[in-house]
Amino acid sequence: MGIGVSDWRLARTVSLLGHLGVVSGTAIDTLFVRRLQDGDPGGHMRRGLAAFPWRKTAQSILERYFLPEGRAPGEPYRLLPMWRRKVAPERERLAVAAAFVEVWLARERHNGLVGMNLLTKVQIPNPATLYGAILGGVDVVLMGAGIPKEIPGLLDDLAEQRATSLRLDVDGARSTEDVRVHFDPVVHWEAEGWSEEGMGSAETRPGSLPELTRPLFFPIIASNSLARMLLRKANGRVDGFVVEGPTAGGHNAPPRGKLETNPRGEPVYGERDVVNLDEMTDLGVPFWLAGGEGSPEGLQQALAAGAQGIQVGTLFAFSDDSGLTDQLRQRVLAEVRNGGVEIVTDLRASPTGFPFKVVQLEGTGSSPEVYEERVRICDLGYLRTPFRDEDGRILYRCPAEPAKTWASKGGQPEALEGRRCLCNALMADVGAPQLRPDSDLGEEPGILTSGDELLRLSRFLGDRERYGAADVIAYLTSGTPGDAANLNPDAE
Repeated sequence: MGIGVSDWRLARTVSLLGHLGVVSGTAIDTLFVRRLQDGDPGGHMRRGLAAFPWRKTAQSILERYFLPEGRAPGEPYRLLPMWRRKVAPERERLAVAAAFVEVWLARERHNGLVGMNLLTKVQIPNPATLYGAILGGVDVVLMGAGIPKEIPGLLDDLAEQRATSLRLDVDGARSTEDVRVHFDPVVHWEAEGWSEEGMGSAETRPGSLPELTRPLFFPIIASNSLARMLLRKANGRVDGFVVEGPTAGGHNAPPRGKLETNPRGEPVYGERDVVNLDEMTDLGVPFWLAGGEGSPEGLQQALAAGAQGIQVGTLFAFSDDSGLTDQLRQRVLAEVRNGGVEIVTDLRASPTGFPFKVVQLEGTGSSPEVYEERVRICDLGYLRTPFRDEDGRILYRCPAEPAKTWASKGGQPEALEGRRCLCNALMADVGAPQLRPDSDLGEEPGILTSGDELLRLSRFLGDRERYGAADVIAYLTSGTPGDAANLNPDAE
């Protein structure tokens, strides 16, 4: 559910109600330091950092980013260095801390289940982010937007405190080339003062590192063939699948076969894009259905088809418990009540090349006028693509960056058309927009994504102007017997 929409508060609420609450891990490091620069209202980030075992790192983060009174008027956020294949160890440790804090807060003072969702496409930060989530006690990792076949082995390594690596997709690399992102937990523990003799603290077993639990891994898939391939070729255990249809929000899988579009320029999905649930059942691992399943009937039909339950995003995204700004939430719900909400599956918006669901809202980045007025800039860089230049160097580019910068890196001009900076826009959706004094807009505009379930939200919303996550769960489970969220594959 985008950067910070499914935040620790929403995940904690859902978990406390007996279901799997999921935090978004994408760009969590940037969101973390922006919360600190906004004064950390409620003291939640500092409370999470107080539980973080790397005390030197925690203190360094507070000294560098925490502003007790928040930013001064007109003061932009201080930026983190953009991710590269090789970054300073301090940069990795900050990402570990950010993921730890988000998971720890979601799990604070209860034993419910908490997951983290990451994009496979955003490769470089993932090892450090996943390690932080595991340190925080995450129960489940979910990943889509790519083929995460190396993630199971990565989770094994991280839980065992072993050095690990992840193959990096590099445009222009030779087919035999194996460029990797490396992460070694021991290096960071040693920087914090750990030694073979042990630190003797409550968090650390004498003579060894903390004992960690490997989370379950659920790839998010859109085809039977991908599910079968991951079970055969993944480098470790796959514990289940989330089967996501093209009506889900955020990034969608592209249609299989030849691309066709409707009059609005949206991709047309056909029979080849429908997952065969009988085949999924035959695979012998649990699965959950996502995309257009957010109703009591959707849950019951999923269970009847052999699924363990459903994954729901849209209904929760517009609840009072999500990270969306209240202004944005109320604008959308007002349009739902008036029957005027519109969603477009945009083939051009995302720099990743995946179709991306965009809610059409005046004054946001979905508006052509706002798109034209925004000054192109790439200063977060999560969706940049590594590539080899003519000299063999690995550089990074994004089709949402300035046109001259893109061209200087060998990018084709036609790739720029319609591309939105999702990194900055999704930060704006959750109340952390970067200020842009050189732009007439003044600050980064948001771009809201949502599943098609938003078009039918009025049935659930009724006469209400707002609702909570508990209302969503009560609605979804009405008339459904038993526990529909068993996450233990070995359970009877």
